Amino acid sequence: MPLDIEVIAKLLSPLIAALIGAIAKRYFEGKPKLISYLVHSSAIPLNDDKNTQVNTHCIVVRNAGKKTAHNIRVGHNFLPKGFQIYPPVSYTVLESSNGSAEILIPTLVPSEQVSISYLYFPPLTWSQVNAYTKSDEGMANIINAIPTPQPSKFVVLLIGLLMFLGASTLVYWLFLFAARLVTQSA
Repeated sequence: MPLDIEVIAKLLSPLIAALIGAIAKRYFEGKPKLISYLVHSSAIPLNDDKNTQVNTHCIVVRNAGKKTAHNIRVGHNFLPKGFQIYPPVSYTVLESSNGSAEILIPTLVPSEQVSISYLYFPPLTWSQVNAYTKSDEGMANIINAIPTPQPSKFVVLLIGLLMFLGASTLVYWLFLFAARLVTQSA
């Protein structure tokens, strides 16, 4: 009995799609994923006789990956003396001779985040303070908007199922196309 190529394609395409999906998931999710974003920046007048103004801003550094991030370095062109890290974590400040500095946080476990708030005076602005965020595993993704809430587990499962069906269908059609090419050339 000859093998029906369409039956083989129908059986193998979901398996191949699942294998590709598992490999992609392990590759993309099996490492730390450092993100950083600006929460707010403000200029606050003190309403005193000198019309003094105080500037403030806050950044968040978060490990959104599945592995621990090591030696997180938040670089600064100029590090104001007035800064605070919340929640309190162990850190060191590494100052250089040119006035720049780094805040070094030893580790961030998966889903852990820290907020760094700064207080300083004009003419310094928030864009002149922070320079970069990186770890031993690579540079952080700088997000220009505040992240939105995550969808429910049901929605994530439904989207995953639809993506799996689409990938299986694609693999099925590619398998059939390749089989027809082989049979036509033979």
